[in-house]
Parts: sequence; structure tokens; C-alpha cells
Amino acid sequence: MENVVYVTGHKNPDSDSICAAYGYAEFKNRTSDLPAVPVRLGNVNRETQFILDYFGVKAPKLLETVKLKVEDLNFDTIEAIKGDYSLRMAWNIMRDNHIKSLPVTDAKGHLIGVLSISNLTSSYMDIGDNDILAKSKTSIESILDTLSASSIYINEECKVFKGKIAVTAMQPESLKEIVDEGDIAIVGDRPDVQEALIDIKTSLIIITGSHKLAENLLSKAKENGVTIISTPHDSFTASRLLIQSIPVSYVMATKDLISFSKDDLVEDIRDIMAETRFNSYPVVDEDGKVIGTVSRYHLISNHKKKVIQVDHNERGQSVDGLEEAEVIEIIDHHRVADIQTSNPIFFRNEPLGSSSTIVAKSYFELDLTPSKEVAGLLCGAIISDTLLFKSPTCTEQDKIVCKKLAEIAGISSIEDFAKEMFKAGTSLKGKTVSQIFNQDFKPFTMGDYKVGVAQVNTMDIEGFMPLKDEMLSFMKSEADNKGYAVVALLLTDILTEGSQVLVAGDRPDFIEKTFKVELVDSMAFLPGVLSRKKQVIPPLTNVINSMK
Repeated sequence: MENVVYVTGHKNPDSDSICAAYGYAEFKNRTSDLPAVPVRLGNVNRETQFILDYFGVKAPKLLETVKLKVEDLNFDTIEAIKGDYSLRMAWNIMRDNHIKSLPVTDAKGHLIGVLSISNLTSSYMDIGDNDILAKSKTSIESILDTLSASSIYINEECKVFKGKIAVTAMQPESLKEIVDEGDIAIVGDRPDVQEALIDIKTSLIIITGSHKLAENLLSKAKENGVTIISTPHDSFTASRLLIQSIPVSYVMATKDLISFSKDDLVEDIRDIMAETRFNSYPVVDEDGKVIGTVSRYHLISNHKKKVIQVDHNERGQSVDGLEEAEVIEIIDHHRVADIQTSNPIFFRNEPLGSSSTIVAKSYFELDLTPSKEVAGLLCGAIISDTLLFKSPTCTEQDKIVCKKLAEIAGISSIEDFAKEMFKAGTSLKGKTVSQIFNQDFKPFTMGDYKVGVAQVNTMDIEGFMPLKDEMLSFMKSEADNKGYAVVALLLTDILTEGSQVLVAGDRPDFIEKTFKVELVDSMAFLPGVLSRKKQVIPPLTNVINSMK
């Protein structure tokens, strides 16, 4: 079970979401004992990838959910056994580890069966077939190990002992009535009986009490191909232990096996366990190899994954399963929405142009200098979120912090860096309408309505126009299928300092009344509108709330 805190931005992450998460994770790792891991909730867009590549940083790993998975449980990590293990070896493992079943694997570690105590019991209760060594193809090595025996002579050509098991406690002349050629015989220190068994050509003779075989009988045994071993046990004990030498592959369950991946959700495996009655279930890794077993009692866990949210605080924008996690911090520069926590948390929300500005301030307030890589990421994110200080959300603090970060990161010209970054990020060439729309889409709840607003920064609005009709059709489908009253796409041009808005949904009047425009072909230009957070969401919320 990982005891870490995930630092995550919002879904459909932009540069601020990715970079702030990366930067704040490093800050937490330098100032606290709990390891922090930056994660992302979606694909990295081209602008963000430019920033990451520029400073030689890999994108944070993708986190699909913070719901509990099997890997988060303290399941039993006991090593699986192989199919050729003897029942005795398996029982010793189960007894010593206080478990009732064991997964059985092939040589590569893949599941082939499950051995339970009931399997072991049945091997004794169903012992009417005394030719079980033949049926189970028990090896001489397993017999020697189980009986703590030593070999006197091994017939290498006899790999499987095909006959039945017999305890030969009778006179030599009586042997032929119960012992046939190829049988397995247990005998004490009786040379006359031993010779008679060799003459019958039994396949295996087990001499009890650690006794040996006379030289003349050994020569005869070799001539007749009879394997001879000696065990320190008495006849009763030897006969009882001999059954324990059979391989687990003979008695293990192989049909209707149920196993779980370590990535399976606990809520899913709980339902499966409720419908079945096994003591435990094998757990496999991403390569299908068995890594342990999980039982019902493992599901009784108070463990919750820990999360720090950056650049957002609305549940709808956060990681799936957040309701099952523990939010311990929020670092954000947006409005405070529907977030609710079970415990008091550290919540830092400032009206700045970028969450990355807040993250950088966290370093500087403690007289810490971020690494060159983190400084570069945070600088790029501030430039992105403030549109190179042109956004109305930009403050003097953003400018001061950005310039300080640029010095640490070795950026000689913020303007040149920004130009390269925006050029890389605003190209729409080769993208589908779905990719364009979802690269920075956010859902909002305003009064009784669901609203969706996507924003794309581009230096070529005219180049987008051939995709307009296809985009509007896609947006209408999103609105219809997901229950949005209105869906808007802002094509923001940093150079002309305005946004072309495309609108779909049943309530386009929300946009018209908010910006006092008339939509023509579901589209209008909004001069001076650069910030979704400050220039779109607040006035749109006011208009919708006033129309109740």
C-alpha cells in the first residue's frame, strides 16, 4: 500500500494544472515527510509538452481514479507454489502462514490452479484408490523429500511408479496374493521379504527404520530395475506420509478460477466475493503473474488515498473517486465552488493570474529556491495563464514572480520564450474537433443549469473556420448527451486580444445576454475577452442566476 499524497490538477489539464502540480509536489517533498507524487488527469497538450521538453521534464503519470484498488490493500503477499510441490510442502506453508489456500503457478508465475485445505482433505478421504502415486505421476524426488528418505538405488528409467501401494507385513509366500509387478512396497528389516519383493519386480521398495539393503539383494534389485530407498519412519508413518508426496497439481482446483488484478477496484471485487465462497483469491500483476492473495477481511480498511488539489476546487473537474479520498490541501486561484471535506484542511486561494504563482510564492516565503526545472515549468505556466501578462486576471505579483522564476530557469527573454511556447501550443493542425474542444474544457454548475466552457488559444482563428460546422455539431452532441444547457468554445487570439465564441445547446441566450451580442451562425466575436475565469464564468453565472 502506497503511503503517498497525489498532487493533481484538473481534468483536461492546461499548462498551469500540470506545472503547478509538478512544482507543488517538489515543494511538499522538500518541506514534509509524506512523499508527494505529481499526477495528471488527462493528456498533455502541445503547449505544456513544449514547456516540459524545454526543461527536460517528463510529464506526470496519469491517474485515472483515487478509488481504492486491490494494490492499496494489505493483501497477503506470500509467494505462490508450483504445481510439482508436494502436498506436504504446501501444507507446511499454509500451516506456518495461517492461511487456508494457496495459488499454484506454472514456471513463469502464471496462475494454473488453487490449492485449499479442502483439496488436502479430499486427498485423504478419497484414498480408496491406492494407485494414487501412479495417477498423480509423483516423482521419486518428491517421495524422498516427503519421507526424509535416502536413496539406495534409483532406476533412472522408471519415472512414474504405476502400481498400487502395499505395506508388506506378511510372510514372503503370502506376498504374491497382494503384491504385483510394478507395485510400491513398504517393508521393514526383513531380507526374505525384501528379496521376494525384488523377485516380483516391484517398482519401488521403501525400507523403514533407516535400514539398509544387503549387497547381494542390491545387485538383484539393480538387475530387476527396482528402486530402493530408506526412510527413518516406521511403516505406519511412512504409509501416511507417502500420500503427502503427491504433487499439488493432482488435487488443486483448476475450473472456474477467480483472480483479481492489482488494478481492480475494491468496490468491484467486493461484489464478486459476495457471489462466491472461496477463502481467498489470487492477485496478479500487469503481466498476469501471481503476487499474492486477497480475502474478505482485507476489504475492511480505513485507508484512503490522500490528494492535494491544485488549480481547481470543483469536484466535477477533479479526479474520479475523489469522494472516497482524503483531500488534505487545495491550492487554487479560481472561485470557491462545491468542494466539501470531512476534516479541516489547508486551503490557499488567491486572486492571481495563475496557480503556479501561488506555488512559487510558497517556495519564496520559506526562503527556498525551486530547482531550475521547476522554476522553468512554473514560469511557463504563468505566461500561459496570464497570456504573457495581457489577461485581466494578471496581477503585479504574477509579473514579479514570473521574472524571478525566469532568472532561476535561465530564460534570457520571457517574450521570446512566450512566442515559441504559444506558437507550439496554438497550432490546430492535425487535430480533430474532439481534441480541440477537450484540450481545455471545464464543466460548471450555475444555479439549476449545467454549463460547459472550452477555451483554445490560437494565433490563427481564420485557419480554424473550415472546422466550424463540424465543431458546432460536436458541441451540440455534447450538450444533448451530457445535459448541458449551453456549451461554448472560446477561440482566444492573444495578438488581437479577443475571443471568437462558438455556442451550442438549448440556451444560447445565456451567452447573448452575458456579452450583449447577437449570435450569427452560432458565433460571435468578443473583443477584449481573454480570460474564461474572470471575464466569462462570473458574468455568465450572474446572468443565469438572475433569470430564475
